[in-house]
Amino acid sequence: MTVERTEVLVVGGGQAGLAMSEHLLGSGVPHLVLERGRIAERWRSERWDSLVANGPAWHDRFPGMEFPGDPDAFVPKEGVADYFAAYAQKIGSPMRCGVEVTEVSRNKGRPGFTARTSEGVIEASYVVAATGPFQVPVIPSVVPEIQGLTQMHSTGYRNPDQLAEGALLVVGAGSSGVQIADELALAGREVYLSVGPHDRPPRAYRGRDFVWWLGVLNLWDTEATPGVEHTTIAVSGARGGHTVDFRDLASRMTLVGRTETFAEGRLRFAGDLAGNIRRGDANYLSLLDAADDYVARNGLDLPEEPEARELGPDPECMTDPLRSLDLAQAGVTTIIWATGFRQDYSWLQLDAFTETGAPLHQRGVSPEPGLYFLGLPWQTRRGSSFIWGVWYDAKYLADHICKQRDYLAYAPGQAPSTQDR
Repeated sequence: MTVERTEVLVVGGGQAGLAMSEHLLGSGVPHLVLERGRIAERWRSERWDSLVANGPAWHDRFPGMEFPGDPDAFVPKEGVADYFAAYAQKIGSPMRCGVEVTEVSRNKGRPGFTARTSEGVIEASYVVAATGPFQVPVIPSVVPEIQGLTQMHSTGYRNPDQLAEGALLVVGAGSSGVQIADELALAGREVYLSVGPHDRPPRAYRGRDFVWWLGVLNLWDTEATPGVEHTTIAVSGARGGHTVDFRDLASRMTLVGRTETFAEGRLRFAGDLAGNIRRGDANYLSLLDAADDYVARNGLDLPEEPEARELGPDPECMTDPLRSLDLAQAGVTTIIWATGFRQDYSWLQLDAFTETGAPLHQRGVSPEPGLYFLGLPWQTRRGSSFIWGVWYDAKYLADHICKQRDYLAYAPGQAPSTQDR
């Protein structure tokens, strides 16, 4: 059996894998990137038709290449995927598409790892798991299979026309849930939106997008806190970008609290809707406060925007919340679960995970020597899972690999190289 060898094997050809490849190329480290689909496959085949990036083009990119067109625009999903493909070509990444890694194990009695793939066996001194945070869609086992009721994850949604006639329930108040619910309501569909705890930043304030504010306020670099793995954020770049306002959404759809249980054809919701919306409002106002303070302390000439602080009255769904819903009576024919993802590293046959399957790591460096993780939410900071954030995390891991290579190359009487340390 022919065995291929490389110094670093990078598994995943999305933003994380490309960022890793760029830094390894810059350090002169031989490597191979394997992607089971096309480059940035999930952007092309696992997102709805109208999806755009949640950040403007000038911000959500790698430092080495700009998006074509308006820098303030929110790039459509196909444009994002095309950007990554062009970037791979620009840097000359050793990327192989259509190759699935089925197993990685540590070599016995000798250094390195063996990877079994759909195209053969590859041995590597180092392995970078760059498969990202969106691996296996999660659909809670709340509602059983019911005749005439379709249940799908947000990754299966494409557009309103694909859905059967009737009312729809969207579960999840993050960016995916609110954007899908909004699109369905604008298409004239009757929509119920189940809203849980969330942060709700302004899309823009005083002439600057919220990504700019998080930058100057140093909030993107907020470090990871133990136990903080995910924060639900309701933000949208759809229709040119706008602030998500649940009071406005309530004028076009029915908002309910967190989806809890199902019995005898009836879904029951928590009585937390008003509290969730108010806490989201508090998060929104706190960012306005921080922005105003920054403007005052630095003497910036940015236009005041007092109307941004005007919150509408509490809608009826907050004052008299709907606590249960008979799906058949309400005519609900589709439930879309915008309920996130779980990680799946079952292909890594290594002792590098907690009892729940979460990666053990420090800034992406695994306790299993030679194994690295990249693209995790809050890997090092708030911005780690964003396009530009993963680029900086990849630089740290590439430097770490270079340091390890120096140590392993050391021979008695010869000092290890300090390059890239």
